[in-house]
Amino acid sequence: MEIKHKENNSRGMFYIENEKGLIGELTYHKSGDNILTIDHTEVKREMENQGIGSKLIAKSVEYARENNLKIDPLCPFAEVKFDQNESYSDVRVS
Repeated sequence: MEIKHKENNSRGMFYIENEKGLIGELTYHKSGDNILTIDHTEVKREMENQGIGSKLIAKSVEYARENNLKIDPLCPFAEVKFDQNESYSDVRVS
C-alpha cells in the first residue's frame, strides 16, 4: 500500500488510494513555527481495522522527523496513537 503525499501552502495530506479511489487520508495544516497539526484522519468503513490509519500516522511522523517539524495531534485518532506510541514523543509538541 503506497502512501502518497501532497501539500500546498500550509495544507497537506497523506493518503492511500486503490482502484476504487481514496481509502484513507490524514490531513494537516502547518503553522509558521514548524508545527504540523493533524486535524483529520479517516479510513473508508470497509477498510477499517487493517492498520491503515496507523500507517498514515507513522508516515506523518517520518515526514516530521525528515523536515524538522513538530506534530500537534489535534485529531482524536492521532492523539490516541501518539499516546500509545512513546516513540513518537520526539516529534510531539510539548
